[in-house]
Amino acid sequence: MYGSDKVSDDSERTAFRRAEKKYKLYYDPASKKKKQPKKVDLSEVLDFKSILESYNENSELPNGFNVLRCDSGRPVFSMENRPGFYFIPGALNIQEQCEWIKESLTSFPQPPNRTNHNAFYGPINDLFLAATEKKILVEEGNSPASLNSGCNVSPGDGDVQRWKFFKEDVVSSRGNTRKSISASVLLRKLRWSTLGLQFDWSKRNYNVSLPHNKIPTALGELAKRMAAPAMPLGEGFKPEAAIVNYFGLGTFWEKIFSL
Repeated sequence: MYGSDKVSDDSERTAFRRAEKKYKLYYDPASKKKKQPKKVDLSEVLDFKSILESYNENSELPNGFNVLRCDSGRPVFSMENRPGFYFIPGALNIQEQCEWIKESLTSFPQPPNRTNHNAFYGPINDLFLAATEKKILVEEGNSPASLNSGCNVSPGDGDVQRWKFFKEDVVSSRGNTRKSISASVLLRKLRWSTLGLQFDWSKRNYNVSLPHNKIPTALGELAKRMAAPAMPLGEGFKPEAAIVNYFGLGTFWEKIFSL
């Protein structure tokens, strides 16, 4: 029925979709006891770490690669056949990575920033804290009036406030049978959050009328530093919006980033 709309050949796919299909995590159906991932040919995968190590050891680079330096002192690499593409191996040390991971879980999903949960649950305050405290998100219109919440869904950006967090034992003791979901599940299902100017996914553009905070100062300075090699001489990068993506175990990008 929809045969004409189907992608029947790899030549009809975008380069991104072809790569996604090639490196997607597949499991071997022949494995009966425990699911075993199929082996994937990684010979064409770009190994940023090995390129950096080779350059640091003997200043050698694979054919087609160039190096330049920015103010941070870290080498920045480019590819001759991919103009405009730059990569900075080891751009963040382990401590910096941990700090930004923490911010991504505790600060970046906070309203007025929007997440993939907004469409159904509205803006949610302190999701990470609620997950650590094992709280339950209950539909507010159907939740017992006597329940006390220490962590609420926040109104104010056009979303309807219909849900509230309650302690797990309180919800259980009241025998609540209404719609609910644990904060830990919501945290695992967090896929993206937006910073700065908010992106309207239904209209595929930025909605300047939505409440928003400016990009955090520290993150803005980091973005400026990382973008400097790609900027025209004399111009500085001005970060106004960003999206934070969260990748669960077993996803395509989690696999790629772990290579």
